[in-house]
Amino acid sequence: MTDDTMPAADYRDTVFLPKTDFPMKAGLAAKEPAILARWAAMDLYGKLRAQRKDRKRFILHDGPPYANGDIHMGHAMNKVLKDIVVRSQTLLGKDAPYVPGWDCHGLPIEWKVEEAYRAKKLNKDDVPVAQFRAECRAYAEKWVAVQREQFQRLGVMGEWDDPYLTMNYASEAVIVGELLKFAESGQLYRGAKPVMWSPVEKTALAEAEVEYEDVVSTQIDVAFEIVEAPNAPELVGAHAVIWTTTPWTIPVNQALAYGPEVGYVLLDTERGKFLVAALLVDQFAKRAGIELPDDLASTLRTWDYLVPWDDQTKFESVLWSGSGANLAGAVARHPMHKLGGFFERSRPFLPGNFVTTDTGTGLVHMAPDHGEDDFELCKEFAFSVQAQNLSLAPVFAVDGAGFYVQEWEWLGGQGSVINKKFVASDGPICSDLRAAGALLAASDDFAHSYPHSWRSKAKVIQRATPQWFIPMDQSQASVEAMVAAQPPMIDPAGMAPPPMGLGLGNGPTLRGLALDAIERTRWVPERSKNRIRSMVEGRPDWVISRQRAWGVPIALYVDRATGEYLRDTAVNDRIVKAFEAGGADAWFTADHQALLGPDYRLADYEPINDILDVWFDSGSTHAFTIEARYGEGVRADLYLEGSDQHRGWFQSSLLESCGTRGRAPYDAVLTHGFALDGNGRKMSKSLGNVVDPLKVIQESGADILRMWVASTDYFDDVRIGKEVLGTASDAYRKLRNTFRYMLGALDGFADSERVAPKDMPQLELYVLDLLGKLDVELKAAAEAFEFNRYLRLLTDFAQDDLSAFFFDIRKDSLYCDAPGDMKRRAYRTVLDVLFHALVRYAAPILCFTAEEAWQARFPSEDGSVHLLDWPDLPKVPGDAPHATNWDDIRALRAQVTEAIEPFRRDKVIKSSLEANVTVPTLPADAAALAETFIVAKVSQGDLAVARTDYHKCGRCWRLLPEVTADGALCDRCAEVVS
Repeated sequence: MTDDTMPAADYRDTVFLPKTDFPMKAGLAAKEPAILARWAAMDLYGKLRAQRKDRKRFILHDGPPYANGDIHMGHAMNKVLKDIVVRSQTLLGKDAPYVPGWDCHGLPIEWKVEEAYRAKKLNKDDVPVAQFRAECRAYAEKWVAVQREQFQRLGVMGEWDDPYLTMNYASEAVIVGELLKFAESGQLYRGAKPVMWSPVEKTALAEAEVEYEDVVSTQIDVAFEIVEAPNAPELVGAHAVIWTTTPWTIPVNQALAYGPEVGYVLLDTERGKFLVAALLVDQFAKRAGIELPDDLASTLRTWDYLVPWDDQTKFESVLWSGSGANLAGAVARHPMHKLGGFFERSRPFLPGNFVTTDTGTGLVHMAPDHGEDDFELCKEFAFSVQAQNLSLAPVFAVDGAGFYVQEWEWLGGQGSVINKKFVASDGPICSDLRAAGALLAASDDFAHSYPHSWRSKAKVIQRATPQWFIPMDQSQASVEAMVAAQPPMIDPAGMAPPPMGLGLGNGPTLRGLALDAIERTRWVPERSKNRIRSMVEGRPDWVISRQRAWGVPIALYVDRATGEYLRDTAVNDRIVKAFEAGGADAWFTADHQALLGPDYRLADYEPINDILDVWFDSGSTHAFTIEARYGEGVRADLYLEGSDQHRGWFQSSLLESCGTRGRAPYDAVLTHGFALDGNGRKMSKSLGNVVDPLKVIQESGADILRMWVASTDYFDDVRIGKEVLGTASDAYRKLRNTFRYMLGALDGFADSERVAPKDMPQLELYVLDLLGKLDVELKAAAEAFEFNRYLRLLTDFAQDDLSAFFFDIRKDSLYCDAPGDMKRRAYRTVLDVLFHALVRYAAPILCFTAEEAWQARFPSEDGSVHLLDWPDLPKVPGDAPHATNWDDIRALRAQVTEAIEPFRRDKVIKSSLEANVTVPTLPADAAALAETFIVAKVSQGDLAVARTDYHKCGRCWRLLPEVTADGALCDRCAEVVS
């Protein structure tokens, strides 16, 4: 047999290939539950608390979701972000407890229980309060249990055995105690003023419980006959025209508002004489079908409102003109004045700075029951009109269900006012106005935004009812004293600020305190500060009462003679103790005389049974969660919720804490956007575009969902769909393969093999230097809560610096060098450093995969990657000229790779190992460059590629000059094999 026909020797057994049981295929959906079970069995969360008990504490306070249904993608995104923050702060060496919580009171739960009654054709009002509240509690308990399991399945680590619930007796006792702090400091009042009211749910709503939807409403123009006009007698007998999109408020009209600096004209038309704003003449005429001279509207637009227009001779249709100031003292009568009683009273003209000429007629009808501007203007002028035997106080004509009360002279017992047919242009209101000759125009085509309940999705109205309020602008000596008693605070920049409420130009009112606290809080992103500041600047007094059954009652006693609520510390202490023993239910079954004590007679006091706004409940969570568990005065380091919570939990917590403690309950607030579908649309069952997080977990695993969350720019709205999740899966797979390679390459690694940095080749020092720079950037990203940057840095390093560069170059040394070779030992030493670092870096995001990788290398019944601190990296010698040199080499390597690719594509060579290359410069030894570029030979010259004539080593497959024939061994391999 000749030499060229002899079989080649098989050296496979002499090559040191990576070896690991860590699979390439993740199988997360099946694997993750077992990891969760192991964490529970070893009490990982408890171990962390014991391990970190003396460390610096970091508290992320959980905003409570409602316990009323399976979690959705917004829940998943929020909880995963919180878990990433908690795990990253833990990794940074802190004690970062996480106490999950639930909001258990209020309409979300009560509404679901009512739905069950309605399905059985039962009325919940016929059920005893105690029974109804018990059913609400049971409903909440059911969904707390369900959501707890779903949140844990996401990998969220926390105190799941002892979460906070707003319906726990201890919580309810603290909530009522916080309310009584407001009462004792005089920061409560009961008043009848318009609030957002849901006729469907029959209760007042807070701003945060209202959302706006586009609707089409009926718009009408109504004529009010002017009966007095001392400053413009020409107007008597004419009609002032108002325009409104809420026809149902006409039956409770009490006045008309004009703009003091708006210009008005009296038009003489075939339908009558009408007073309207000059700038709105054309709009009114078009709606009412009135023909006017062609150039009248354009001429009126040139009028200087502050100087009465005197060009009336040009248009006979203009009988009078003047500014709004001429309307002072004028009086009109209601179109339905013939009904007598309320409708027979005169309607005064009042100056309103809110009156504009954007649309309508420039005259606004005032219904103080149903508008905040209306209420305030009528309240301001209530005294001045008393001499005219007029009353501008609310009349409470619309009941809680949106019907006019039975005794009302017009439309008594009819409604509901949110019923589209009732308020339509052919409905009873418009029909009666038309019959009275007062309806000048009506159409059912006005498109605009309108408030709805975010729970029932039904329209809401503004309705004046007796409610309890916390004032925003009431200066209190007790508030000043409370502020003065607060310990000094440190602002986010590390500077001690002046006392709260006294150093930023805001007085000691609740609004002032809140605005000061906003300035002292770190807002992430920074722009979110402007959002909450503008909301606090413009918000009305906080309406805290609800006319419901499930929640914490406003446990106050009101003097039946004076209307004042009782402020007695001893009584309040007894109320709190009763709540501690029996929860909020204790108020409804209480011996009120016993709670009042011997100093007061129950006959003289009215116990209040209104329910507290659930936003007050959740706004108090800092008191019964953070302070109750970690000590009085302790604040949260971070609140983290969606951007809608600037008008919700962020704000209610801010106001509650400022009102009772004079400062915010948090040091920092992080706001994230909403989860949208893959096309950027809001998820909706009707659109069929809902992405269910539970289904994603079931199919792909929680770590894929966590990878998606961290990869998004979550400070804004984010998208999720098959394509987006596919991208996250691809990125996950690359990072997993990095772990798999390192685990295989480190098989059998022992400390005796370790090499000190001073003895390492430059390539290893260069990679350690890159790792050190990555470490600094990752820390900064974690502290800034920028986890999309964090993940991008991590994945780019793993893919570009390691897999495509370092691992690619050193695989030859790993596979073929002798086990004791210094270069191979140095490489494995650096791999060990990389593994310890990367698996920790990844742990906050890929909590399951990092644990799997750690256990694959360091199996232990009670060990976990999540018990580890941030890696302590070896120091790279400062005099090693590795970084700059290797940056140059990498840039040249990229050029060489690009130049070789056409030769591979055209099959001139099969791999880069068969290539000889020439390069313009030689930044290192030619032989070392050949190893780095993974080519046969490197020489200096113009950049060029050619097929080598070297032979291929039968073991390492490199083509080298010392190999005498294909299949023979190179010098290194011959030595290793021997």
